[in-house]
Amino acid sequence: MFIRDEEYGEEVMFNLTPMIDVVFQLLIFFMVATTYRNPEKEISIDLPKADSGQVAKETPKELIINVFRDGRMTLGGSPVGDGSLVEALRRAAQQSSETPVNIRGDRLAHHEQIVRVMDACSQVGLGNLAVGTLKN
Repeated sequence: MFIRDEEYGEEVMFNLTPMIDVVFQLLIFFMVATTYRNPEKEISIDLPKADSGQVAKETPKELIINVFRDGRMTLGGSPVGDGSLVEALRRAAQQSSETPVNIRGDRLAHHEQIVRVMDACSQVGLGNLAVGTLKN
């Protein structure tokens, strides 16, 4: 881009290279700094190991319930209690009773908590349950 300087009669050229460099630096910064959300790896739960089983194909409507060793639970990354878990599962069951539910319990969580989650699924009619484990 040239601009004619009327006072001196010269053509002045703008150098766009530094501006392009800055834009590329910003682009690289945002690409590196962006986090891609993965609900499976979002929360640190120590899953038990199993010798048999298959790698589950995650479907878009799959419900993931995490049970921590201290008894806390999350549904899709959001904390839930026993009462709100049943309501959230009831809403999912109204959309489809075939909605898969993946229960990911910490290996040191009380068995009672896992049974409560399974019971809540049964109460609302969700029967497609899976228990999350790690392949040995």
